[in-house]
Amino acid sequence: MARTTSPPLAWALSALLCLLATPFAYAADDAAAPGDEQAAPTDEAKDAGKRLIPNKRCLKCHNDEDEKIETRDDGTQINIFVDAEQFDKSVHAEIKCHACHNAIVKLPHDEPLSSSVSCVQCHQQEWEAQKDSADPKYKRLDVVMQQIDSFMHSVHARPNKKDQSRTNATCYDCHEPHNIGTLGSEQRAEHRLKNPEVCGRCHEEQKKDYLTSVHGKAVTEKQDAEAAVCSDCHTTHDIASPKGDAMKLKIIANCGDCHKDAQKTYMASYHGQVSRLGYTNTAKCYDCHGGHKIAKVDDPASKMHRDNRLETCSTCHKDAPEGFLSFYPHGNVHDFDKYPWLWLTAAFMNLLIIGVFAFFWVHVALWFYREYMDRKQGKTHIGDPAQPDTVYFRRFSATWRWAHLLFAVSTMTLVVTGMTLLFSHTDWAKAIILLIGGPKVEAIIHRTAAVIWLSVFVGHLILVTTNIIRNRKTFKWFGPTSMIPNWQDLEDLKAMFRWFFGKAPRPSFDRWSYWQKFDYWAPFWGAAIIGFSGMTLFMPTLTAQFLPGWVFNIATIIHAEEALLATVFLFTVHFFNSHFRPDRFPMSIIMFTGAVPLSEFKHEHKLEYERLEASGELEKYLVKPPSDRMVKGSTALTVMLILAGVTLLLLVLNGYATLPGH
Repeated sequence: MARTTSPPLAWALSALLCLLATPFAYAADDAAAPGDEQAAPTDEAKDAGKRLIPNKRCLKCHNDEDEKIETRDDGTQINIFVDAEQFDKSVHAEIKCHACHNAIVKLPHDEPLSSSVSCVQCHQQEWEAQKDSADPKYKRLDVVMQQIDSFMHSVHARPNKKDQSRTNATCYDCHEPHNIGTLGSEQRAEHRLKNPEVCGRCHEEQKKDYLTSVHGKAVTEKQDAEAAVCSDCHTTHDIASPKGDAMKLKIIANCGDCHKDAQKTYMASYHGQVSRLGYTNTAKCYDCHGGHKIAKVDDPASKMHRDNRLETCSTCHKDAPEGFLSFYPHGNVHDFDKYPWLWLTAAFMNLLIIGVFAFFWVHVALWFYREYMDRKQGKTHIGDPAQPDTVYFRRFSATWRWAHLLFAVSTMTLVVTGMTLLFSHTDWAKAIILLIGGPKVEAIIHRTAAVIWLSVFVGHLILVTTNIIRNRKTFKWFGPTSMIPNWQDLEDLKAMFRWFFGKAPRPSFDRWSYWQKFDYWAPFWGAAIIGFSGMTLFMPTLTAQFLPGWVFNIATIIHAEEALLATVFLFTVHFFNSHFRPDRFPMSIIMFTGAVPLSEFKHEHKLEYERLEASGELEKYLVKPPSDRMVKGSTALTVMLILAGVTLLLLVLNGYATLPGH
């Protein structure tokens, strides 16, 4: 009689037999694939009682080109084909399939190829394990971690609006995990050419526009792997919304990776200077050339084609006139063949700057040497501070003192606001523009200071003209009180140089010396050049109705170079003549008190002193010494202006010395 086993006992025996048979089942599977390498189990696999399946076993099914697509239960179709040859050449060739697809525990499997270990987690673990290694090959892991950090802060890593359970894009949405090549490899070149297709899976409209562009045609028609693809402009991992300022600025910088000369000339323009300061309220590369539909300038589809340019300019400059058509957006002052007038203008301004400073800096150096040596030898002309003069000579009226103060403050304001643009590449310019409140506020301050500056200048002209008319019967155009240069100034200049070299005594001067006349007439040139060029740039639409667009290019050069000349001259030569020469160091407060000690006046303007004394007019100019309050206030004001001027000078010199291309 046959004995039967109770059901509970049968279930227990069956379970035991299954457990005992499992290793032999895997061994049988492995034995069916002679030559396959046996994978060493990981700690996690050991803990789970699992064993890694060799890659060759996986590729026996997934390397079948006839079965590329698999449909999941939810209707989703996925490509399950893996090219074994490509995979062997990829950077992941040594990684076991199970390392990523670790939900698979048997062959054949019913489970989908899901991943519980992400790319980010895997690379982080690898970096943690190797970060202290001295092996150079592990240095690439630092780059990978930087890329991961960039990705985690990108728009792709954010939750998808339609499906919050997944991100906008994962690593393997953009990268082929089975075909990632090393830098410079054929796989990398192929990946670049596929970049528009990969991005286009989500960004269909942008892909459609891109494929019609000069960049897209180079990629699709010419298979040019050097042509710009999506990731060149939008970056690879640190991708953000193109509506944000950070991404706008990054795209501008990325354009320059290919178009270096164009970027250099763009950065020299007002548009580029503002963007280099970190602001995006002026025209950017894609505002003029388009974003995805970029075409060559001579292409009728281009936004910069002559037939379309006014419309493009009008997006910022409302009702832009035809004069804008002759403006050179990328005018290059170094290219004589293409831009001769720009080259000549720049050359003239450079020669002017070199000529002015070559003469006056030599003049300053020689003057300093002679006065220093005279003081060292006891030939000082400064009164004894212990016994100050009790009689002063009134040299400047209150009107001229206030005019000088307004002129000085407005000039320094123009310098600080203008030079932040000219030297926008410096950190100090970015700090100042941030402190001011941005380029829009900076423009308001600059133009307000310009109005004050020109108003003082014009007001002075009115007063001078009125005075000449009132005294027209006695006024002498080339007389001792006139600011108009004459032949005596040339003789004084020669005599001054003879004194510099110890060949003659110091010459005597009348009311105005030759260097004071130069200081006076320089603003006439500056007001005309800086003022006119500034107004053309301030009112481009109005200017272009009467003048050709290339005038803006000329005006930009002249405005910047003349401002640079005036700034450096004021804070070196003028400061030396008025404050820093040995006989006046550390400063002179005459321009704010209006009066000068009689002994100093007699020394500085001996001819005027003798003339007034002979005519009996000297007495009406003599005044009491300024009050202590006036002296202290004038001293404090002078110190502040000198410190401000010297600071601006140092910033300007730093900006000029570090200017790209110098």
